[in-house]
Amino acid sequence: MPADSPQEKPPSPATATLADGAFERIQQAIVQGELAPGTRISEQYLCSTFGIGRGPLREAIRRLEGRRLVVRTPHAGVRVASLSQEELIELYHVREALEGMACRLAAQNMTDAEIAGLREVLAMHEQHSGLKTNESYYQQEGDLDIHYRIIQGSRNRTLSDMLCGDLYHLVRMYRYRYSTTPKRPQQAFAEHHRIIEAIADRDGELAEMLMRRHISVSRRNIERQMREQRDATASSGGSTP
Repeated sequence: MPADSPQEKPPSPATATLADGAFERIQQAIVQGELAPGTRISEQYLCSTFGIGRGPLREAIRRLEGRRLVVRTPHAGVRVASLSQEELIELYHVREALEGMACRLAAQNMTDAEIAGLREVLAMHEQHSGLKTNESYYQQEGDLDIHYRIIQGSRNRTLSDMLCGDLYHLVRMYRYRYSTTPKRPQQAFAEHHRIIEAIADRDGELAEMLMRRHISVSRRNIERQMREQRDATASSGGSTP
């Protein structure tokens, strides 16, 4: 194939900019559940919905694959990533242990300025309309995510790679999906507040316990919802997927 073949050219600046916008919008739609786990990605639908061309869209999808938010199956196309119930619960058990450890280390290693930053982010979260109505608690990625900041504050590169790497955005998708449970958003916010205060007090043992409890409560909430879905399916005579 010639070196100047269109298939080998990098995206033009204009295409890259459009791809960036498409990537951000589709990622948000996935994390916030507008595109549910397992949903087949239709290029035509996304092009018309987001008003973008197929070139930028395909570049955005490649980036979403890199973040493990979509998966490509031969002869079946591209779908939004989906974990089985067992995989999701296993993931939450791992989060409970590792994020608890990260929280203990953060209490030892975060600077006063970084802790002040945690409080600033929490104050921003408090203004979100979904949280005020106790309907949802959506945290943007990276430095606007309390969990992300605490993990980075642990100063442990291995923990950061494990918790903020490939699985980070997949975890965010499920965190948001199950944060819309009645009364859970404000409860989760209050738990974040207590965790930050324990870190500020340099009480690593308490900080770890509070983070483990925070994630454990979320896991039990997921398990309860799964049981309710199974019961509802059984009572209607259907079968679980």
